[in-house]
Amino acid sequence: MNDKTIIPRQLARSDVETAVDYYVGEAGAEVALSFIDALQAAYDLIANHPESGSLRYAYELGLPGLRSMSLEQYPYLVFYRDHTGYVDVWRVLHAKLDIPHLMQEPDSH
Repeated sequence: MNDKTIIPRQLARSDVETAVDYYVGEAGAEVALSFIDALQAAYDLIANHPESGSLRYAYELGLPGLRSMSLEQYPYLVFYRDHTGYVDVWRVLHAKLDIPHLMQEPDSH
């Protein structure tokens, strides 16, 4: 296998913390842990097959190379760009949010 390193930006890490806090508060620790498992499964798939993410938002937002992948059983999307040797994770956003507004050029690592 040719796994790439997943490198979440600060905004992506903050998005995940917010989602976990929400799930802990609203549904309990078990659901929050299940969310983390779903996120890790998405990261694993992206690391092994970064080209498998959708380019939909790359076209919609004019951000070449931006891909997204949805989480299983959770309404979240992982937004990332594939680079040589690593994957740059920009955001992990709820699918119902204002994605065009939130996906303006994110901060650097």
